[in-house]
Amino acid sequence: MNPGFWLGKRVLLTGHTGFKGGWLGLWLHQLGARVTGFALPPPTTPSLFEVAHIGEMLDSVIGDIRDGAAVDAVFARSNPQIVFHLAAQPLVSEGYEDPVGTYATNVMGTLNILQAARRAPELQAMVVITTDKCYENGESLHPYVETDPLGGHDPYSSSKACTDIAVSSWRRSFFDLPDQAGLATARAGNVIGGGDWAKNRLVPDLLRAFAAGEAAQLRHIQAVRPWQHVLEPLAGYLQLAEKLSADKSFATAWNFGPATEDCVSVQQVADQLCALWPGEARYLTEPSSLPHEAGLLLLNARRAQQLLQWRPRWRLAEALRHTADWQLAWLNGSSMQDFCRQQINLYQQTAA
Repeated sequence: MNPGFWLGKRVLLTGHTGFKGGWLGLWLHQLGARVTGFALPPPTTPSLFEVAHIGEMLDSVIGDIRDGAAVDAVFARSNPQIVFHLAAQPLVSEGYEDPVGTYATNVMGTLNILQAARRAPELQAMVVITTDKCYENGESLHPYVETDPLGGHDPYSSSKACTDIAVSSWRRSFFDLPDQAGLATARAGNVIGGGDWAKNRLVPDLLRAFAAGEAAQLRHIQAVRPWQHVLEPLAGYLQLAEKLSADKSFATAWNFGPATEDCVSVQQVADQLCALWPGEARYLTEPSSLPHEAGLLLLNARRAQQLLQWRPRWRLAEALRHTADWQLAWLNGSSMQDFCRQQINLYQQTAA
């Protein structure tokens, strides 16, 4: 990563009130970028956006990516050179509850962003964040590569596959001209880290229960996922945008996943986090209430390692320790903006 690249750079970040978006907004501010955020209000209470005062570090615009006029207005307001599109409906469980709304946000909302980006006069690069769940998952031991077929059993996963396909279409149809920006998609593994309070996510559910002195209720504990700290894929997004702004050969899909050894079961993650927690920490298992959940998902990030010189820096044990440390700092009343900055600095030192 080249910190000088970001100094004074105009960046539009959608989804800045969410978990990953909040961390990325803080990191961009720390790199000296001029960031405009566009998103719905924070999806949870508490939220990273509120406890780390993310709104103080950027131009925060509350709006809905499904509103094309609002999207056009924020592009005109920010005149971005770089766009990171993270705004989405990000939960498998919510996709089952509101499948049409999930598609409206993840597919049609992204098309509004793409259309506005076509008209952005100084745009250099745009990275659209999808998910590792966009692949047609046969639950084999094959770690998915970027050229594998897309699909998705549940509405959330399939909506993200549609998003990836739409971006590919817009890239070839409208962003293939010399004066257009580079357009890429990024597919990350299951991210963990401080400041995530979403429901029906493993680590937030565990930490909520631990703090309350209760037993967490976990489903599908043998499911295997590619776990990584939130700063890992964010570092990849930043490196991809730097490369993409200068070289459109990077305008394609990219996986950002952990070491193979960190693709482990829900139960293994829960056991490690229990061991890290200083107080009572326990969990119970219950049958899954969802119609379908994949039992196995593996991700191959070799392309990013070879061509972007990106690689995961924190192993799962370290990622879980940093996540637990963050939660304990928040419970103890620490300044979470300062604590986030400390963890970003620590990650950058590890990467250096």
